[in-house]
Amino acid sequence: MPATHEVTNQVPPLQGHDVADDPALLAGLERAGAEWVSDELHELGRLAGSEQAQEWGRVVNENEPVLRTHDRYGNRIDEVEFHPYWHDLMTVAVSHGLHGTPWQDPREGAHAARAAKFYVWGQVEAGHSCPISMTYAAIPALRANPELAARYEPLLAATEYDFGLREPSTKRGLIAGMSMTEKQGGSDVRANTTTATPSADGSYTLVGHKWFTSAPMSDMFLTLAQAPGGLSCFLLPRVLPDGSRNPIRLQRLKDKLGNRSNASSEIEYDHAVGWLVGEEGRGVRTIIEMVNNTRLDCTLGSASGMRLGAVRAIHHATHRHAFGKALVDQPLMANVLADLVIESEAATTVAMRLAAAGDRRDDDHEQAFRRLGLAVSKYWVCKRAPMHAAEALECFGGNGYVEESGMPRLYREAPLSSIWEGSGNVAALDALRAMGKQPESVAAFFAEVERAAGGDARLDDAVDRVRKELTDLDAIEYRARRVVEAMALVLQGSLLVRHGDPAVADAFCASRFGGDWGIAFGTLPAGVDTGAIIDRAAVR
Repeated sequence: MPATHEVTNQVPPLQGHDVADDPALLAGLERAGAEWVSDELHELGRLAGSEQAQEWGRVVNENEPVLRTHDRYGNRIDEVEFHPYWHDLMTVAVSHGLHGTPWQDPREGAHAARAAKFYVWGQVEAGHSCPISMTYAAIPALRANPELAARYEPLLAATEYDFGLREPSTKRGLIAGMSMTEKQGGSDVRANTTTATPSADGSYTLVGHKWFTSAPMSDMFLTLAQAPGGLSCFLLPRVLPDGSRNPIRLQRLKDKLGNRSNASSEIEYDHAVGWLVGEEGRGVRTIIEMVNNTRLDCTLGSASGMRLGAVRAIHHATHRHAFGKALVDQPLMANVLADLVIESEAATTVAMRLAAAGDRRDDDHEQAFRRLGLAVSKYWVCKRAPMHAAEALECFGGNGYVEESGMPRLYREAPLSSIWEGSGNVAALDALRAMGKQPESVAAFFAEVERAAGGDARLDDAVDRVRKELTDLDAIEYRARRVVEAMALVLQGSLLVRHGDPAVADAFCASRFGGDWGIAFGTLPAGVDTGAIIDRAAVR
């Protein structure tokens, strides 16, 4: 072969490593009292780093789900076909309890353990995380109807993935979805027009259109509709107790920017049958617990994507040479890579702290902290993910712009979590709402942040500035993004100062609070120990 075709200076595949070998994640797991999951987590991490699992992720995004509304004879079937690898991904997720299992696990740190597994396995493929997340989030909402919860919760928590449309109680395991958004309302769910009419047998008949229903092949959905008593929450199975299909008509699948392995649909409730969950007129209050748990997974998913981007960028820079040395040894590239790791570890640390709060549901202080901490973190971590993915991709140069690198898929996926369960404005305004309606959440938030008091003067000054921001209510909605960003940063900073690697914590405070930072990634100040920081995301 002519020498012109000899391939040199190309980067080996990033395979055969343990994705769970993540110091920030493991430290968060230990603080949550969930070290007992370590063996399983590393087993999952090794599978996530395998060539086989990465092939599953690639193929399901290149072979998207297909909607079949009718069979060959013209009968309405409303089926979605998936590539077999989708079911492999789902089987792993369910068998490792990434869905509803922790709700029935009495061990300390069960929710934190599940969060760590969700974070690790999500780095293989993010699309199937959607039905997994919704199943996890559905259980606490479903408990507003004890009879339904008793019937279905054990199956929603079961570690068997049993795909196919059958009457739910006959299956070995169930997957749940959520259907709230309508075309005229979007995030304004109180504008929903779907109606629910009570029947003599205690069920309701629903008529209406839902604009965005992900994972339409789930076994059941929690949905909102207007009942006689106002907007209410209902459970709708795909197959009714008598074995007949519930008339939930799949109109089309969405042609999305990313998350392409996951089917998202428009549906019609054509006199579909559902059962009330909670009280009539209290639908938002009933389903909000599901929304908050999916918001946690948005934060975890964004943190997971950042870790993947940082690890891939460092792997590439370690093996790629330019101008006589490896890219990772070029000072400016080291600045960029270290900044990506700092952002990643800040996101991971706060996500795991919030997951740990989910295990302390009998602690009023923890739940007050979780309410506000989750709102500000969902806003900020998810907002940072697209910028982080773009910078990680750029570390590859043109090699990162081609599909084979995997970076375009990461980039397309990155904006989703900032939109899902409330876009940036909704999340920021929700933080203001929490502070207004639950002032104890503000006290709990600052109690958490002030545990790091005296640990770094730059952080202390930033906390003082946030306090002053919150005393000024003039145009507070207009300033909501700025206020919530500042709150998210001081929460991340306080956790890193208390628990993080010293080099990461120092660089975070110097850049995010000390004013010695530009607008782009890679503008860290001089004196940062970039080598020590980069080493925390280097694959060995």
